[in-house]
Amino acid sequence: MSLELAETVLAPARSAESEASRPPAPRKRPVVALTAAATLVTLLLAWTVAAHFQLVSALFLPSPLAVGKAFLTVARDGFVDATLWQHLSASLARVFAALVGATAIAVPIGFAIGASRIGRGIFDPIIEFLRPIPPLAYLPLVIIWFGIGEPSKILIIGVAMLAPIVISTASGVKGADPDRLNAARSLGATRGQLLRHVVLPSALPSILTGIRIALGAGWSTLVAAELVAASRGLGFMIQSAAQFLVTDVVLMGILVIAAVAFALEATLRWIERRLVPWAGKA
Repeated sequence: MSLELAETVLAPARSAESEASRPPAPRKRPVVALTAAATLVTLLLAWTVAAHFQLVSALFLPSPLAVGKAFLTVARDGFVDATLWQHLSASLARVFAALVGATAIAVPIGFAIGASRIGRGIFDPIIEFLRPIPPLAYLPLVIIWFGIGEPSKILIIGVAMLAPIVISTASGVKGADPDRLNAARSLGATRGQLLRHVVLPSALPSILTGIRIALGAGWSTLVAAELVAASRGLGFMIQSAAQFLVTDVVLMGILVIAAVAFALEATLRWIERRLVPWAGKA
């Protein structure tokens, strides 16, 4: 028995010693980042070559240098009575106002769908009806009901954001660990305490994922929303430039939208890592 006890005590030490004696694992190269960078550089070179040798008319594909000059000109002197930063701030204000409103509505609906059969019966048909409809389809109806002011633009973006947050929230609520729920019930937790202390932390990663998806959907709906009698905004700027065949401003606006969307996605990923560091770690 003493030998078996000694083996049992010494086993962890031997395991730790063997782990320490192993050579360090080779550091993995950032393959995805390098591949993405190489892809972007290749596309930029192809664009530059096509513009330099006039493989495509400059009216349809201006050079990267022309687009860069358009960026500086619009940022300094403006386009259609507003600078680039004024257009950008107007678009961001609309998108974030829609995001706040959509999140405030969608998260409770997602909880109702995920936690209650009655809630699912009430809200699920509505969400499934709205989800596949493109924003341009209900744009005329929104104009008839709410006019051409700022609320109609925010509403169009907000409706586009609603379904992703609802569906992700409901999925997170349904995926709450039953063992944790039973343990909380055995300790006398009420239904409200279960939702607040068990279900909400479990669903938070899914809610943040839904917000990320919704932000992308809303940002892509921006151009359609700013068709409604807007005087500022990136979508309005692009549409105005397209009407006058100012292709360099159109491309510049598209690249700015892509850059801002990438920055917002990176910011939300950073927030997700800080708020829910346990997400994805079994």
